[in-house]
Amino acid sequence: MTDYDSPWKEMLDGYFPDFMAFFFPEAWDDIDWARGYESLDKELQQIVRDAELGKRLADKLMKVWRRGGQEQRVLIHTEIEGRPAATFSKRMYVYNYRLFDRYDQPVVSLAVLSGSRRHGRLHRYGYELWGCRVGIEFPVVSLRNYRDRWAELEQSDNPFATVVMAHLQSQAARRNPDARLSGKLHLLRRLYERGYRRQDILNLFRFIDWVLVLPAGLEERFQVELAQLEAERNMPYITAIERMGIEKGRQEGEASLLKRQRRRFGPLPDWVESRLAQASLAELERWGERVLEAQTLAEVFS
Repeated sequence: MTDYDSPWKEMLDGYFPDFMAFFFPEAWDDIDWARGYESLDKELQQIVRDAELGKRLADKLMKVWRRGGQEQRVLIHTEIEGRPAATFSKRMYVYNYRLFDRYDQPVVSLAVLSGSRRHGRLHRYGYELWGCRVGIEFPVVSLRNYRDRWAELEQSDNPFATVVMAHLQSQAARRNPDARLSGKLHLLRRLYERGYRRQDILNLFRFIDWVLVLPAGLEERFQVELAQLEAERNMPYITAIERMGIEKGRQEGEASLLKRQRRRFGPLPDWVESRLAQASLAELERWGERVLEAQTLAEVFS
């Protein structure tokens, strides 16, 4: 599965209460949603600007209010991680104490792991010396644990049930393009069958489309099936113009991901900028996969 930053960002921005209700229901129940919530992403970037990114899909900082008589603001720092590095738990600890030091308010750290591998004790970090003990312990949700809960996901109207199913389909059909096509069509039909609003269908389709990428030949088959489905239901939601916009967004997102590797490889030479500007989406996706393990720019673009 290719990892993208913006689809997760968009889902968290647009459906944050649903995200909390789906993955962290105990916290959701203690939040006073009637008072709204506030995104503090710019403030988060100031806190972590000198930190190593790793293989992070998205991070968010939200300010919420707790229920109850006494007003209490809480900062929620959320990380969506694809393949956690060895320093993941330490990074969560560092971000937490930096945020607390800056705002002097309770900070809750939460993590969602989207990868298919089983991971060890990533939910805590700390050390002890001479009777002094410091550290953090935080909730971690792994999407792989939903593999045996497919029937439950099918019945859920929460948009993040669709997000989880898209990830699981992508992992299960990684080497089977026909299965990816079948899974993508199933998820799309489900959006119409569950009675989602038009904008919700478009938002969720954008996420599905980014996660379940199809080769060119199967993409053409998908377009035919999509047109037939919308004709049958008289719901032409995903028009050709919107599909072109999604494709353009994917291409721009991939190019942006590669350009952000300046931190790793240094300033990008002119030949790299030129190749990025002229590349097809397939080339950008291929280079994006290579950049995860490549040691030099030459290895990425070879």
